[in-house]
Amino acid sequence: MESTTPKSLGYYFPAEFAPHVATWLSWPHKEASWPGKIDAIYPYYSLFIRELALSEKVRINVADEAMQAFALKYIREAGADLSQVEFYIHPTNDAWCRDHGPAFLINPKADIKKVIVDWGYNAWGNKYPPFDLDDVIPTLIGKAFNLPVYHPGIVMEGGSVEFNGKGTLLTSTACLLNPNRNPHLNQQQIEEYLVNYYGVEQILWVDEGIIGDDTDGHIDDTVRFVNEDTVLTVIEDNKQDENYDLLQHNLKQLKGMRLLNGKQLNIVELPMPDAVVYDDQRLPASYANFYIANKSVIVPTFQCDKDDKALQIIQECFPDRKVVGIDSTEIIWGLGSFHCLSQQEPAE
Repeated sequence: MESTTPKSLGYYFPAEFAPHVATWLSWPHKEASWPGKIDAIYPYYSLFIRELALSEKVRINVADEAMQAFALKYIREAGADLSQVEFYIHPTNDAWCRDHGPAFLINPKADIKKVIVDWGYNAWGNKYPPFDLDDVIPTLIGKAFNLPVYHPGIVMEGGSVEFNGKGTLLTSTACLLNPNRNPHLNQQQIEEYLVNYYGVEQILWVDEGIIGDDTDGHIDDTVRFVNEDTVLTVIEDNKQDENYDLLQHNLKQLKGMRLLNGKQLNIVELPMPDAVVYDDQRLPASYANFYIANKSVIVPTFQCDKDDKALQIIQECFPDRKVVGIDSTEIIWGLGSFHCLSQQEPAE
């Protein structure tokens, strides 16, 4: 671990519901991530960009000018405000910017108000090589904006951690303690890295992820902070479903947690969509994989009769934002949705 860490200098990772200057994306291009379907995702992905651009900049990593032109065609067709869209020639292996993108930390009192943490990235336990291009994206963005970049030297993915902006980080043992990430570290050692490089005070753990999640249980499919003391957590109503017991276990753990001020979490239950199956594969469809933009909350929907109920519950949690559902039935074939695809850059 570096002798000077972001926490020691007063930097911290803001909550997603704090103000953004931009959302970072990596334009999807890897056909193996959406076998036989990649062209089908672009209209929905571009609607996501259109919605983001209504309230913040959208900064997109592309391989070259040809990919930029290809992307612009779809973004223009979606009706996005192109003045809000910026492209950066940063080649990637894949589209999952939540996990390979930069972790932006801020310290409003410092001379340099924003820094980047470049965690190691190994495509969820070396499942999908190569990942060398993705692994260097945070440092490339640091160079583009002349921001300091910290390198903790361990593997960590943005989708595995959730923040309330007041010192608490929520994560899962299924992912962070999986031996395919950092087998040389125990739970206490991992917590030390989280505290020092995200600038938090407290780590809360649930155990389980959802069925079909190839990330080994990312928290952004199960539990999300909507304010500093309230979480939305997905619940499966069907006792015969594979997710039922896993999510009940998480719920029980959440009920036993206390925040730094000693308060219990306010817990809002969110239904799971009906199982989404393609090519005999259960996909990790979850309404919890929403993205909180400056003026909206963008929620994946799945052509399911629970979509409206989920949108209504999320809207009640975000009275100052417009909740927007975008069909994610095609996108989820890539085993992730809008939160997995995006990474916020906080305002200073």
